[in-house]
Amino acid sequence: MENFVKGHRRTPSDVEFERKSKQDAQKSLNKELNKLLLTATSNKDGRALENIRKDFDGFEKLFGRFLEETGPFVDWEKIDPLKEDAIQMYNDLPPSKDEAVTKEMLNKLIVVKLNGGLGTSMGCTGPKSVIQVRNDQTFLDLTVQQIEYLNRKYGVDVPLVLMNSFNTQADTEKLLRKYANYKITIRTFEQSKYPRIDRESRLPVANSLSGSNNEAWYPPGHGDIYEAFYNSGLLKEYIDKGKTFAFISNIDNLGATVDINILNGLMNPSNGQKAPEFVMEVTDKTRADVKGGTLVEYNGKLRLLEIAQVPKDRVDEFKSVSKFKIFNTNNLWINLNAIHRVVEERTLHMEIIVNPKTLDNGVNVIQLETAVGAAIKSFDGALGINVP
Repeated sequence: MENFVKGHRRTPSDVEFERKSKQDAQKSLNKELNKLLLTATSNKDGRALENIRKDFDGFEKLFGRFLEETGPFVDWEKIDPLKEDAIQMYNDLPPSKDEAVTKEMLNKLIVVKLNGGLGTSMGCTGPKSVIQVRNDQTFLDLTVQQIEYLNRKYGVDVPLVLMNSFNTQADTEKLLRKYANYKITIRTFEQSKYPRIDRESRLPVANSLSGSNNEAWYPPGHGDIYEAFYNSGLLKEYIDKGKTFAFISNIDNLGATVDINILNGLMNPSNGQKAPEFVMEVTDKTRADVKGGTLVEYNGKLRLLEIAQVPKDRVDEFKSVSKFKIFNTNNLWINLNAIHRVVEERTLHMEIIVNPKTLDNGVNVIQLETAVGAAIKSFDGALGINVP
């Protein structure tokens, strides 16, 4: 009878059944996506068919990984203590005092703000970036002013690039007209639009690309930035213009400003060291921050560990401020050529976040997402900088 108890060892027939089930799920999804593409002939949703195909290709790859990967949890025993040079202290960075050098560095920088979110959690129906923060000014107003000040102070042209979602694109484009006389170049690109999947059938709940049923679709988290930026053509455009680094942060993080000392550390590394391709700003964890992602050493690479990846019996250990002392601010500095390389070579890997939702009509769905910081292990010489 022991072969029939729960958790029994899988037989070859079990493995074969599972393999065929996954193949069937992938084929069924592909068939449904092709049906959806046929509804796009009139292109009423305003997006080029080529872009929709790229979105669907990206979604099929993500769905395939979702079927193959064993689950969100890390092997806790493989987590090693961080190496001494994995985290640099901000106060140890050499200050940049030469204004000519600073100007040269800034002219190689772009600022990217993650602007795909709605302000629903803050009681707002539109883009989060239009919420008034202070003196009738919005997150977007203050972000524009910060970068305009930087451009005026140093006589440079640091562009602001906004990654919008289909939820925020149209509203944001209208709002940008008011900044026409500011000393700032603002560009936008739209992240992917993926179909929500019925939790039981594992098929898209959408039956058409046209119409206004936005509930059937979702933007797949800010980890989509790498592919979306590449697909937009803007990545190559900025590389061709001699830009080398992007500073990426959330639109509602007004503390995320361009720091000259960090930029100097990236572009002029000391002691002949190779410049890191990816830098994550981290800060000391307090008891109010116990759920925030942290950096760990895992399989010989620096890796972002989120609470959703922690085995349930290790959650209290993860929340400890004595064992895991820092958390991710989601302020990232990434080399543009490195982004281009990892996308082209398909070496980009981010853990899948499975986000369950219930639609207004009661249908239970899942959406597959990724987080931008989780790509840290795909880049060379990545490190954290502990900022105040």
